[in-house]
Amino acid sequence: MNMQSKSDSYAAAGVDITAGYKAVELMKKHIARTVTQAKSDDIGGFGGLFELDLTGINKPVLVGGTDGVGTKLKLAFLMDKHDTVGIDCVAMCVNDIICCGAKPLFFLDYIACGKNVPERIEQIVKGVCDGCVQSGAELIGGETAEMPGFYPVDEYDLAGYSTGVVDKDKIIDNNSMSEGDVVIALPSSGVHSNGFSLVRKVFDVENADIKTPVAELDGKSVGETLLTPTKIYVKPVLALLNEIKVKGISHITGGGFYENIPRSIPNGLGAKIKRDAVKVLPIFELIAKTGNISERDMFNTFNMGVGMSIVVSPDDVDRALEILKAHGEDAYIIGEIVKSDDKIIIC
Repeated sequence: MNMQSKSDSYAAAGVDITAGYKAVELMKKHIARTVTQAKSDDIGGFGGLFELDLTGINKPVLVGGTDGVGTKLKLAFLMDKHDTVGIDCVAMCVNDIICCGAKPLFFLDYIACGKNVPERIEQIVKGVCDGCVQSGAELIGGETAEMPGFYPVDEYDLAGYSTGVVDKDKIIDNNSMSEGDVVIALPSSGVHSNGFSLVRKVFDVENADIKTPVAELDGKSVGETLLTPTKIYVKPVLALLNEIKVKGISHITGGGFYENIPRSIPNGLGAKIKRDAVKVLPIFELIAKTGNISERDMFNTFNMGVGMSIVVSPDDVDRALEILKAHGEDAYIIGEIVKSDDKIIIC
């Protein structure tokens, strides 16, 4: 910790430099868990270093993904729970880049806050590190910006960026997708990190009691359920890619089924999803009931219990399900690829 750097004038303006130093010291033990290689730099430098190992990759292509947690952070403020939103931040990035077959290499985070409370920053970064461990990415740097007068003292924003690598010849595209291919669902852990502007309106979270257990949610509160972190699918999907020809992957985020699944399907084909096959989680049923939201709008806003969809050949579906289940995913079939001008049909 740099004990020489201290500005009384800056502190009087609301920025405590020494709090930033303390936050860095507190987060170091968490960052150490994400290290995937030996390197000479230390957290706190101007740039994060990462030595790229290209063993087994003939034509390396770097893939980048960036995202934030969105207004789900409002739930973290209300529940005063800050150790899981970092997982959401990592998940939103690495789940995107795995859709083209890229293995996440490293991650950087950005935290902007009204007041740097070192213990709170530590909890946020702990969550980021948990997400990095789950995805096999290394946290090589980040930024904490204290911005008094811009953010309320008890609030913050969180965003991140990840880089991955994939062999050019193994990039997942939809060129080989054809009629009769099978659509597999990977279950979500909940609402993940999308649709929270609607969620907050439906439950009136700023004014309602969101901490009391609810029968429809198996005795958990609305707040606790909504804060369930986004599931990270990297390791199961990488295991699948090592053995199976995958024809398309979609990360089901904002826009739900109607916006995300079509992004992995070529023109002339569509995904026919069997509505009764989708294992809708109780939180979505409660959102629809409480907000009087149509099923069409629910499937066009939320993941509805499906965090990722994967398209494989009918000949590979049994093996694909076997591999995914061996890596902790209760994967199941939700539909098939058909000839259609509509990219998605839910029936």
